[in-house]
Amino acid sequence: MTKPNPYRWLNLLFYVGVLAVNALSVALPLGGITTKELSDRYYTLLTPAGYAFSIWSVIYLLLGGFIVYQFGRTAAGSSWSRAIGLPFIISCVGNMAWLLLWHFQQIELSLAAMLLLLVSLIFIYSTVMHILSPTVGERWLVRLPFSIYLGWISVATIVNVSIVLKKNNWSGWGLTEASWAVIMLCVGTLLAVLASYRYRNVWYPLVFVWAYVAIGIEHKETAPVYYSALALAALLLLYCLYLLLIAQLPAGRKRR
Repeated sequence: MTKPNPYRWLNLLFYVGVLAVNALSVALPLGGITTKELSDRYYTLLTPAGYAFSIWSVIYLLLGGFIVYQFGRTAAGSSWSRAIGLPFIISCVGNMAWLLLWHFQQIELSLAAMLLLLVSLIFIYSTVMHILSPTVGERWLVRLPFSIYLGWISVATIVNVSIVLKKNNWSGWGLTEASWAVIMLCVGTLLAVLASYRYRNVWYPLVFVWAYVAIGIEHKETAPVYYSALALAALLLLYCLYLLLIAQLPAGRKRR
């Protein structure tokens, strides 16, 4: 008999912990300052419109589905479930640490916590995307949650880096803030393609589309950022349609 995932109850505990810290960040709020006030205080040309952060509700709902699914017979004894148990706990620690450090305005340290979260999610993503012949549950309750979660944290890391640089008065090597914002948007686009093409994963780049549209809307008065964000969002949307198309082709035709 295959040994079940020894971390599943800890995964549940740390998931509840993440929800609790998120709730406190709104209810108290943590550090005596709201998320909107913090966003306004550390505003950059990559800060998205406020509505974009509603994606967190989707992420936590999907993660809740994952937590429940991992207790099922199919997942309990699977190799991927055991492999991602500890990294998921680390991702929860990174998530909670980021919230605490961010709200108490330890901005540089919050970036370190964000990187911890990012690295743990990259490991989880690469593991679950290698599941051979995934079941319906594995597609929708394992691959989907971590694709969207990693997509958003990828974008959030880029934004967090821009905040740290601006806070420390980085000169930009002679380039304007708008120029660097466009460069980072292009880097993000390349990342979205590289991380998704191998797996024909449409969800990861779709998160970038969501974020880039929100960035464009927020910075209408900064033409380079506005047009670049919307143009790159459109390109990524076309790329997602392409992924959906080739996913329908027979395996032999895909390799040509």
